[in-house]
Amino acid sequence: MEEEASIDPTLNTTKNVFSSALRFAMSIDTLKNSPDLSAHELKTSAQEQVEFMLSEDEQVRSLVSQEEEVKSVVRLGISNLVSLLLLLLPEELDVLVLNALYDIEWLCKVLPRMEMMKDLVFKWADVSEEILAVAQSCKLGVKVKLVEVTGKVLEAVGYGVVIVPSRSRACLLKLWLPFIRRLKTLADAEGSESECRMDEDLCEFLEGSMVSLVLTLPSNDQAEVFGEWMRGVALEGVKFPDLSEAFEVWCYRSKSAKRRLLEKCDRLATENLAH
Repeated sequence: MEEEASIDPTLNTTKNVFSSALRFAMSIDTLKNSPDLSAHELKTSAQEQVEFMLSEDEQVRSLVSQEEEVKSVVRLGISNLVSLLLLLLPEELDVLVLNALYDIEWLCKVLPRMEMMKDLVFKWADVSEEILAVAQSCKLGVKVKLVEVTGKVLEAVGYGVVIVPSRSRACLLKLWLPFIRRLKTLADAEGSESECRMDEDLCEFLEGSMVSLVLTLPSNDQAEVFGEWMRGVALEGVKFPDLSEAFEVWCYRSKSAKRRLLEKCDRLATENLAH
C-alpha cells in the first residue's frame, strides 16, 4: 500500500496522453480511413505534441524507457506504416506511399529520442527488397522521398547509432546503392529546376552515410561493393556516390593486412628453420 501511495498520480495520465498522441501521430487508428484535411491536421498536431513532450517532459522520456506498453505502441506504428507500403494497390500508390513516407520520416526524428531507432532499422532491412519492388511503380518524386527516408536508415547503421549484423549491413547497401544511383541519373535528367531533383544537401547526406556504411563491412563485401561501383563509373558514367575515399581506405587496409600476413609467414618460416 505504501508503495502504491508513493507512485506519482500523474504518471498514468501522462502515459495515456502520450500513448494517444503517438497513435494519432502514427495513424494507427486512422491508417486507411479519413483521408480528409481534418484527419491530416489532427495527425500533424499529434506529431507536434509528441515532439514537445519528448523534448520538454522528463517524465515522458522515463516512460518510454521503462513502460513496455508505450514501446508496444511505437512498434505497432512502425510495423503498420512499413507494412502499408507493401500492401497498396497500383491505383493507390503515389499519394498513400508518400503519406506513409512522410510519417516514417517524422519517426526518424523522434525514434532516436526514444532509443527505438533500431526497431525501424531492423524492420526496414527485413523488407527492403519488397519496398524496392513496390517503388518500381511509383513516380519519380515518390522515389526521391523514399531515398530520403532510406538515407536515415543508412545513416543510423553507417554511423553506429544502430548496431546490426554485418550480413544485414551488406544487404542494405547492396540493395539500395544501385537504386539510389539509377534514381540520381533519372532525377538529374529532369533538370535543376525540377521538383523531383536530388539536391546537393541530400546527395552529400547519402554519400556520407554510404561511405561510412561501406567502411563497416567485411573486406570481401567491401570488394564486391567497390567492384559494382567502379563498373558503374566505367560503363555508365555514374559517379554518384563518390566512394573513392572509402576505396582508398580499403586498399590501404588490404595492403597492410597482406603485409602483416607475409611478415608473419616469414617469421614462422625463420623459426622453423632455426629448429
